[in-house]
Amino acid sequence: MVVSTGTIVGIAVRTAKMGPMREIDSARAEVGAGIDGDLPVSVKRGITFLSAEQWADTLRDLGVALPWHTRRANVLVRGLRLGDLLGRTIRLGMVEVYIHKETKPCDNMDKLHAGLQNALVPDMRGGVYGEVLIAGQFAVGDSVAVVE
Repeated sequence: MVVSTGTIVGIAVRTAKMGPMREIDSARAEVGAGIDGDLPVSVKRGITFLSAEQWADTLRDLGVALPWHTRRANVLVRGLRLGDLLGRTIRLGMVEVYIHKETKPCDNMDKLHAGLQNALVPDMRGGVYGEVLIAGQFAVGDSVAVVE
């Protein structure tokens, strides 16, 4: 059974530690790793997700316009509350990801924009991260569904 659907509206990979993010239209995720072309990550942090709606709330609170990947997340989704995903498996394109935990905003966020770290704290605005269970392709425009 599949419930709660959203849509992928952005995908990005890190080019270097604290280096610029590179937006891409599609990606391949690997079990035991993350997104091809991204920097190496732990198995549990294979892919990071950010909510478009919550990012908009963050920007409104800061009174600025920043690209979504300033948060350094891999996948921007619309239509899902990230807190609802904890401990669940989601499907995006052909890929399945188990969502482990909230991505806690670190002090690097303030290096990117003053006040960003605290603005990301409420309501899991900093996003969530998960482990790739089933490898495959996904793309901007694909649905994101919670798998029951």
